[in-house]
Amino acid sequence: MNNHSLLVDATPHLISPPISPNRSTNSSPMKLGIMASGSGSNFEAVAQAIKDGQLNAQIQVLIYNNPGIKAVERAERWGVPSVLLNHRDYKHREELDTAIVEVLQQYQVDWVVMAGWMRIVTPVLINAFPDKIINIHPSLLPSFKGAHAIEKALEAGVKITGCTVHLVCQEVDSGLILVQAAVPVLPEDTPETLHARIQVQEHRILPQAIAQLAPRTTSATL
Repeated sequence: MNNHSLLVDATPHLISPPISPNRSTNSSPMKLGIMASGSGSNFEAVAQAIKDGQLNAQIQVLIYNNPGIKAVERAERWGVPSVLLNHRDYKHREELDTAIVEVLQQYQVDWVVMAGWMRIVTPVLINAFPDKIINIHPSLLPSFKGAHAIEKALEAGVKITGCTVHLVCQEVDSGLILVQAAVPVLPEDTPETLHARIQVQEHRILPQAIAQLAPRTTSATL
């Protein structure tokens, strides 16, 4: 095993705020609507955290925009309904977001989780769920906003990057930061290898960020 392998396996990744167990069941489960455009690995991380008792929530629905993606298979395995809203069928982003809002309201969702949702959302969705939409982004925001964040980090030559869970606002990747995890960039990294290590941290911090939001849900329903 070379030194770089040791760094990947053994170097602790800084997560802030630190992950803490959240096994409280005193309040009603958070009702989540998850939006995904790809493999759905973050969807599964949330579902597993719920099963393990680390997150007091239930996933009401998965919304996806690309036919045939793996996220749908994951939703089927977890018994979660999935709804295809193909963005190619809508002339404007606002029309797509109107359809998304209708589905989320139909499934009585409290919180919206953009877990690899590769579309820019509009005020139609943001205003329907004010301060109730979170997104996970593969960089340490505010660095490398928008698409291709991992490639941008490699091009910039940074030595540390990571991932961020934040509230969604109208400006892309600019809402209140909830949780971040740092990931070292290795000399031999490619977009694929760096993405794989960032995803490990995404799967850790996304359930943690959702758990942090539970008090807001409770107080809102009192």
